[in-house]
Amino acid sequence: METGEFRRDVDRAIAAGDASGAARMLASAWEREPGSALAGFVVSRYDRIAARLGLLQQRWAILRSFTVEPVVPLFKAGAYAGGIQLETHLGEFNAYAQEMLDPASALYGFQPDAAILAVQTRDVAPGLWRGESAADDVLSRFGDWIASFRKYSKAALIVHSLDVPEVPCAGILDAQREDNTAEAIHRINRGLRALAAQYRGVYILDYQALVARHGRERWGDARKWLSVRLPVASANLPHLAAEWLRFLHPLAGKVAKCVAVDLDHTLWGGVIGEDGMNGIRLGAEYPGAAFQELQRALLDLSRRGILLAVCSKNNPADAMEALSGHPGMLLQPRDFAAMRINWNEKARSLREIAAELNIGLDTIAFLDDNPVERQQVREQAPEAIVIHLPEDPMDYARTVRDCPWFERLALSDEDRQRGEYYAAQRERVELERSVTSKEDFYRGLDQVAEIAPVNAQTLARAAQLTQKTNQFNLTTKRYTEPQIAAMAACPNWRVWTLRVKDRYADNGLVGVAIVRVDGEVCEIDSFLMSCRVIGRTVETALLAHLAADAREQGAKLLQGWFLPTRKNAPAQEFYREHSFEEAEQTAEGVRWKFDLTRQTILPPEWVTIL
Repeated sequence: METGEFRRDVDRAIAAGDASGAARMLASAWEREPGSALAGFVVSRYDRIAARLGLLQQRWAILRSFTVEPVVPLFKAGAYAGGIQLETHLGEFNAYAQEMLDPASALYGFQPDAAILAVQTRDVAPGLWRGESAADDVLSRFGDWIASFRKYSKAALIVHSLDVPEVPCAGILDAQREDNTAEAIHRINRGLRALAAQYRGVYILDYQALVARHGRERWGDARKWLSVRLPVASANLPHLAAEWLRFLHPLAGKVAKCVAVDLDHTLWGGVIGEDGMNGIRLGAEYPGAAFQELQRALLDLSRRGILLAVCSKNNPADAMEALSGHPGMLLQPRDFAAMRINWNEKARSLREIAAELNIGLDTIAFLDDNPVERQQVREQAPEAIVIHLPEDPMDYARTVRDCPWFERLALSDEDRQRGEYYAAQRERVELERSVTSKEDFYRGLDQVAEIAPVNAQTLARAAQLTQKTNQFNLTTKRYTEPQIAAMAACPNWRVWTLRVKDRYADNGLVGVAIVRVDGEVCEIDSFLMSCRVIGRTVETALLAHLAADAREQGAKLLQGWFLPTRKNAPAQEFYREHSFEEAEQTAEGVRWKFDLTRQTILPPEWVTIL
């Protein structure tokens, strides 16, 4: 689309009150051509309609030793396109140390959700950059900054690693030395990773790897560095913004739980119904190698706990023959948690996949080579995440690997075993079909619920659940690991975790409850449950435990809010169903109360509680 026409279409949609339509056009355009020429327009138009879109709010601080102003609009535009309204605090030029060490600085007054420490070697270790010293104190200074930040803020911190000079000052002589410049910088970067591991919520952005991916010689612009202290060439500014987005998405909880992939021309080259098994392109050599590389990328996603599904318009028999029998297939039918191979509209199939997997449609990423199919899904299922695939299949795998929706900052045992959970779920469905009542189904599951205070081993998973659980989440409050650790350390707070096992599988840690006891009142701050155990009564077991513990702490009243969102309707009647009474109703939600002196919540008889 011609730029002027596109901008007029967006403005017409905004003028007509079609905020969703304008947002779809903006996001689609940004996905196709993210760059400085479009960033200002995208941000300015999203600013006009953001209040009508219900976007996730995030506050990020950027602390820097170099000019980053041109990157910020790109960062904001990418965030907007991903459904995140980003407010930024830009630290003063080269004042990062003072801001991190001073508890009264504007940084801490801003109260960010996350901060980026963007410093480069020539600024933080100029002697090392010039080959004059080993800069042994660099790690010590980083340690002071990180410790100070963690002392004064519970926000996440993303630290840029240090980069290596394009050409060392000593030339080829540098490589002859055991402790050369590159080795010294690599040693500092290893130390940074070790430092980050000592703190919760501190992460390393591998800046050196980012530079290397896009070419060290082309990364910078000497004129811009010398004139305005901008070390990144204009063409590479979107790459830096994209790298920041890869941290923003998992920290904000805007991640895909499943990728639903087309088959013909996407998972393999050609059309299986027309070309047959021997005619489709899939193998170790070009052109089939491009499709194998995409399959490798998808397998890598599954190892991160991201579910795979098939969403294809096809003859089921032909498609299954290729999936299970083609020698070039790396993915097998068992790798897919759900399949929709039919001639239905793909928006309908995506909704069915979401229902089968018990996840939100907004957590399914749709991968299809056909731009018409992608556009139809954008219009008919706007909640879904539509991935823009380039025309060349050789770029498919790279597109998937670069997508911020698939990023994770930590992996739990539950993530690694998610595919097994869904295989067990199919067995549970068979059990439910074989019995005559819900009670018999529950008894047949042999469920065991282990309820325990959060600890060092479960903290990361607990934080992850608060960040990404949407459907059965009474308040949808998002917490980082440091924030949960701080609450757990307070004597009047309780952070409980729920692990569920049944006859088919260990479902892992699937629930979190956070409560605060204040005299005779116990306030439920958060109560949430993974979608894979919703409706199996373990939520009642956890609530019964909260009530019993609150009574032991001397509380006479148990209360909690239900704050409705577009996604948590499954939890709307939870308090009412457990005999809570409505105490207060506001524009934000409903507060419910339960009299602990007169009432008791009993755990289900078919759940064994440890």
